Amino acid sequence: MDAIQFKSYIHELFGSLLNDFEEDDEYGYHLFSSNRYQRIGYATNLMPEVVQQAAVEKVDLIITHHDAWSFVYGMKERCLELLQEHDIAHFYIHLPLDYAEFGTCNSLLRELGAEHIVQSSRHMDGNSSIGIGELESPVSMEELVETMSSALGEHVFYQQNSNKPIQRIGMITGAGNGTNQLKEALDHGCDVYITGEKTLYTVQYARFVGLNLIVGSHTFTEIFGVRSLAQKLQERFPDVEVIQLYEEHMEVVN
Repeated sequence: MDAIQFKSYIHELFGSLLNDFEEDDEYGYHLFSSNRYQRIGYATNLMPEVVQQAAVEKVDLIITHHDAWSFVYGMKERCLELLQEHDIAHFYIHLPLDYAEFGTCNSLLRELGAEHIVQSSRHMDGNSSIGIGELESPVSMEELVETMSSALGEHVFYQQNSNKPIQRIGMITGAGNGTNQLKEALDHGCDVYITGEKTLYTVQYARFVGLNLIVGSHTFTEIFGVRSLAQKLQERFPDVEVIQLYEEHMEVVN
């Protein structure tokens, strides 16, 4: 797979979602060349340790959900130095992957057993609307917490604010901690709201309105969308090898 084939397939997969956002803002390409890319490593975040691991693993293209954040001062510059030093290309895709049918939200819903996607997350008035999925049969809060902890490989925060069985799940992966997003879940009859970050206002509002809440890490609520993208690339280009690059569970307690 070369750079032209890669970029062409990205446009085929995401279609109009790429037109809704600026290149080098919500998606972008670093250090692409005329090389052929045969070993892809994927992760949620671009960090120096991810690039260094990719170099050890002989990866020649890294795919992430997030670019290195400019407000984590100096880290983006260091990542670019390491990419250049090891001759590794990098592609990141943020909001288009959040909203894609196979993207972050729908992938985690399916991972939790919610195969019936009622509503996909989408961009509305500058904000992300929630995704909604339904389980085939209702489960208890304890069962869903256990399923999510197992899927993410980490302890998750949860707040049980209702005893009713859970079937309809509202979700935004990553930073879906706004009370407006919890209200949308409540207004759509969701039995639980799941996201990847929380604030004081998140837990206050969930308790006030009696909405069950589960919060995993930003990183690992979003890894399944990146994995889905990597798998699609491997299906299209069978000669490409795909590996997951390790990221530390640094956002969770215990």
